[in-house]
Amino acid sequence: MKTVGLIGGMSWESSLTYYQRINRQIKQRKGGLHSAPLILYSVDFAHIARLQHQNDWQQLAAYLASIGQSLETAGAQALVICTNTMHKVAPQVANVVRIPLLHIGDALITASRVQGYQRVGLLGTQFTMEQPFLREHLTAGGLTVLVPEQEERDEVHRVIYEELCQGIIREESLCRYQQIIDNLKAAGAEAVILGCTEIGLLVGAENSSLPVLDTALLHADSVADFILSESI
Repeated sequence: MKTVGLIGGMSWESSLTYYQRINRQIKQRKGGLHSAPLILYSVDFAHIARLQHQNDWQQLAAYLASIGQSLETAGAQALVICTNTMHKVAPQVANVVRIPLLHIGDALITASRVQGYQRVGLLGTQFTMEQPFLREHLTAGGLTVLVPEQEERDEVHRVIYEELCQGIIREESLCRYQQIIDNLKAAGAEAVILGCTEIGLLVGAENSSLPVLDTALLHADSVADFILSESI
């Protein structure tokens, strides 16, 4: 099996989802006492969030790139950024290492094709919904991406940082997210991307009017695929 380096802690709540999902996939596919060979670098998310809201992506890119290099030195054969928003700096990270970066958008494109979705709604941080780094990646993969209206984007973003990243789950926030998903459905979305790895803590297939594409789970499954693959 191959060893994968995880850049996590953004937030640790969703990094836990990655760790559990990857290991459960390896256990299911390999059986016995097998588990995933992983190297986890978990950051202090307060530092990351501050730089995000200061729009200091240059410093963030340099920081994650240095982490990627350290994971490669430690023996990782691929890198994973365990968050959607920080894929804004994925090219800078990929450029400083010789190992592949397993992009979260590729996992989304693959799942959408398999399930037959072409028009998808996107929920995430304001950075992810409003900036082009993920939307353009998905569009290049053949998807049409819809985002909520401004007021709805503001609320989705607020709940992520003030509640979900802190492990707070509120019924009223679920109801608001459900309304926003209903509006995306009315606009023609065939599925909704949970484009922040914490959103799956609140919304799932059982309480969404649209089929869900949970980026944390899909990305983790692609990591398990890589770990068990024969070629790098």
